[in-house]
Amino acid sequence: MEVTVKKKELVENYSTAVHELEQKLVDYKKVFDTLLFEEQSELILTKIENYLTQSKSELRGVNVQNPQDLMTEVLGVMNSQNDKNLNEKLSNIVDLYLKTGVQANSPGYMGRQFSSVFPIAGVFDFISSMLSQPSSFYEAAQLPSVVRTFMAKELNKFIKYPANEFDMVTTTGGSLANLTALLSARNYYFPEFWKKGILSIKEGEVPAIAVSEEAHYSIIRTVEMLGLSRHNIILLPINDKRQVDVSKVGETLSAAKENGFKVFCIVANAATTAVGAFDPIDKLAEVAEERDCWLHVDGAHGASFLLSQQQKEKLKGINRADSITWDAHKMMFIPGTCSMLFYKDKRKSKLAFRQTASYVFEEEEDEYTKYDGAKKNIECTKRPMIMNLWGVWAFHGVSVFEEKIDYLYNLTQRAYQELNKEDDFEVLHQPEANMLCFRYIPSEENAIQITDFQLKIRDQLKAHGNFFISKVSLDGKIALRVVFMNHNTELNHFKTLLQEIKVIGKTIIQTSSIPNGIIKT
Repeated sequence: MEVTVKKKELVENYSTAVHELEQKLVDYKKVFDTLLFEEQSELILTKIENYLTQSKSELRGVNVQNPQDLMTEVLGVMNSQNDKNLNEKLSNIVDLYLKTGVQANSPGYMGRQFSSVFPIAGVFDFISSMLSQPSSFYEAAQLPSVVRTFMAKELNKFIKYPANEFDMVTTTGGSLANLTALLSARNYYFPEFWKKGILSIKEGEVPAIAVSEEAHYSIIRTVEMLGLSRHNIILLPINDKRQVDVSKVGETLSAAKENGFKVFCIVANAATTAVGAFDPIDKLAEVAEERDCWLHVDGAHGASFLLSQQQKEKLKGINRADSITWDAHKMMFIPGTCSMLFYKDKRKSKLAFRQTASYVFEEEEDEYTKYDGAKKNIECTKRPMIMNLWGVWAFHGVSVFEEKIDYLYNLTQRAYQELNKEDDFEVLHQPEANMLCFRYIPSEENAIQITDFQLKIRDQLKAHGNFFISKVSLDGKIALRVVFMNHNTELNHFKTLLQEIKVIGKTIIQTSSIPNGIIKT
């Protein structure tokens, strides 16, 4: 009798457990309910549409909140009793997202090299997020794989590599593109380095990379990741335009050779991050060819200027480069990130990585696997980022990119002219791209240390919330830096920025306790 009761209890407990599990599965499946997806998508779309409309006319820089205050708001969302009203919780999350961080769609945003995006590109990014098609292998992402090849051919019409000899891979960011390119260069000139490391180096042939003093920090990081060090970086002097001084390159490389270095790669900038300077690519190509070394162009920002008839001469000779980094999320205004690495010789695109992995890589290429990009790339699971670029290209062609690039360049030139009219502003360079660096140095006799002065001005600009600009150090001078990325920004907005800088600056000076004049450093 007792055994029968226990069996009955076990059966009842089992039935209860199964019922609870089934109930949980039902709740779990609700998360994927398409009607809920439709509701939430409409809610988000309405909010973003309103946000974009308001951003066009409102001056918003960045609303920098205390991280702990923001954490409190996050915890408030998590602990809210709105679990039964998911749309209300979603609404709160989206509102919090929209009001924090830089306001890239506002005319007051002039701070960084990422941009407001073409709306259709955002739509394609949304589609890619929902489809979940990692783009390193053709079978997983068939359309993105073909589109990558198509866009490579389209953009190569502007680079002008030999049509059937070049290659292009996408990477998540320009830093990865630079890393991959320099890995290819190292393995081309030091083919045993991959297996043996520094043990493969012959005496008098220590690997080195020649870079501008203005090179992006990712290049320096890359050298360290190649198994080398700062010791293996040869700095190329710059001229007063902050370009590589070609007249001094030869003697710099010769001195490096005498010291036992084999410079296997020269890196040219197009354009530099600090001021947007373009190195003379054609002249550096001559040097690279004469000395038998790889020429890599870091065109993360400036390669897009190829699309402009007005600007393309700045990149003269780029078709002679062995590799090129090109970020579409900068001057092609695509959601981040979408970076492309071009190789003049497609055979060299396979030099960076040499691993085998039977679960993903095929030993022999066929008509499908020739579209795979994983062997040429450090990434395996990678977003089909090229779809965002193709979406804009398919709808508008090259003209929409050219028009926006030209507008931003011309706006920068007008801002430069405006600054030169102002006695209290010091302009530190003539812009070649859409960056402009300057300092506010008023003529009043009140004293303030100029470096700290610029930093305080920027901090207070951020606090006011109307504008977002950046800062940079040039020859030891801290300067204010604007990057014009938004087509909604007009010259009047820049003039308003200058007026706000003056008001802030004068307030800082009036509250300063240091006597006897401005200290210019």
